[in-house]
Amino acid sequence: MTLIVLFGTFIVLLLLGVPIAFTLGLSSLVTVMYMDLPPLVVFQRMAAGMNVFALMAIPFFIYAGELMLHGGIADRLVRLASATVGHVRGGLGLVNVLSSMLFGGISGSAVADASALGSTLIPIMRRKGYDADYAVNVTVTSATIGLTIPPSHNMIIYSIAAGGTVSVASLFLAGFVPGILTGLCLMVAAYVVAIRRGYPRDAFPGLRAILRSAVDALPGLVTAVIIIGGVLSGVFTATESSAIAVIYAVLVTAFFYRSLTFEAFLTATRNAVRTTAIVLLVIGTAAAFGWLLALNQVPARLFELLQTISDNRYVLLLIINVILLFLGTFMDMAPLIVITTPIFLPIVEELGMDPIQFGIILMINLGIGLVTPPVGSVLFVGCAVAKIRIEDTLRSIWPFYLALLAAVLLVTYVPALSMTLPDLFR
Repeated sequence: MTLIVLFGTFIVLLLLGVPIAFTLGLSSLVTVMYMDLPPLVVFQRMAAGMNVFALMAIPFFIYAGELMLHGGIADRLVRLASATVGHVRGGLGLVNVLSSMLFGGISGSAVADASALGSTLIPIMRRKGYDADYAVNVTVTSATIGLTIPPSHNMIIYSIAAGGTVSVASLFLAGFVPGILTGLCLMVAAYVVAIRRGYPRDAFPGLRAILRSAVDALPGLVTAVIIIGGVLSGVFTATESSAIAVIYAVLVTAFFYRSLTFEAFLTATRNAVRTTAIVLLVIGTAAAFGWLLALNQVPARLFELLQTISDNRYVLLLIINVILLFLGTFMDMAPLIVITTPIFLPIVEELGMDPIQFGIILMINLGIGLVTPPVGSVLFVGCAVAKIRIEDTLRSIWPFYLALLAAVLLVTYVPALSMTLPDLFR
């Protein structure tokens, strides 16, 4: 009956359109009162969920991404991508994906990627004869690559949700190959659709133009190298690396490129504060909700239920993927990571999967939810930038969904894709 109260309250509030943070908190509060526990327990669990030192990395990574977004680095990455693959048929679609791979490794945010690159590339694509739905579909699906290619603050949330037993540095390393793989899958989808629709291609700019664009974008790309290199070498922790990323972002955008204005600096700061507040509140309320799930032995019950369906490892992993994909369409990414990790991590470990590999599967899975209604925040951003209806994009987005699903299945059933690099540095 306790779980009925918990999930019933949660579903009712969700259907009423209550923000996810308040939905999680209120459903936890109602359940605690039903269990005749003091309401203070909910706030204690919220405080415990947010009072984790490693979470300090999140506001810094968000801030660094905002500074680079408003400091002109995104534009330089687009020019590099355009010079590299813009001459291929439907090249701007490939430019979009490659730009997301480059910028995602700096911002670590799908929403920032979609808004930054979308506002730059979608108008250009439309002016050059690309359909609006194609421009949006490529932009929003490729924006999810930034969740996998490090540094990703969602990986830090996963590490904490896993009890701090999963190394952030190992997660960062594990995300490289799956992130590149996802980008390649989306490039194939973008190219096939471009060929079928007869989209144009630009003239090859020459090796000198490519080299010039690469040199211009290099200071921004070095950010990821500093973060990953510093963490792996032991010079600083992931939390310290996030603060260094902010300092480096200010130095590059304000003094090297000289493109960060004072107004842009204030905008970046304001956006980072707002995003951090939302993320931390969601993490706190999700921690209270997850504690109630653990208290009522949901992970053990779910594992028993799955075993009644099948004892085949591959079938069970497929079922878990389907559940995560379904949940991702209704909830935001941060609360889902906090809630689902304690539930599914023990199950996949029983099935012989490494927690690092599961973390990458979780990133890609829940990233698909960000571009899937009804809570597809990244999809909403892309449609808002292009000023088209969501229905118009959903009619033609299926090849890109198939590309993302292919990446999920490959990472699920081929452990070497995510585990080779972490194993080399263990």
